[in-house]
Amino acid sequence: MYLVQLLLPLYDSAGRPVAHERFAQVRDELTERYGGVTAYLRSPAQGTWKVGEAVDRDEVVMCEVMVDKLERDWWSAYRRVLEERFDQQEMVVRASALERL
Repeated sequence: MYLVQLLLPLYDSAGRPVAHERFAQVRDELTERYGGVTAYLRSPAQGTWKVGEAVDRDEVVMCEVMVDKLERDWWSAYRRVLEERFDQQEMVVRASALERL
């Protein structure tokens, strides 16, 4: 089993707020494909990273999906769809092995 996490930005590359419908679309797509999703929409996290001498910042929310099998090709393609949909150069979609206790 795997836990797939998607970090979704609250703002597009021009600094405009992302429409709420974009998050709802991700929720609906993942629920349809995998039977459920957990979205942490009320407590955004702030990320920072250096680009040369400048420091970029972003606020993100996390969505998580538990899957039995990791479909790497599908998740990679979906990440590219999300990058276009959320107007981002690169988005984080990561997976971790998960053991139920």
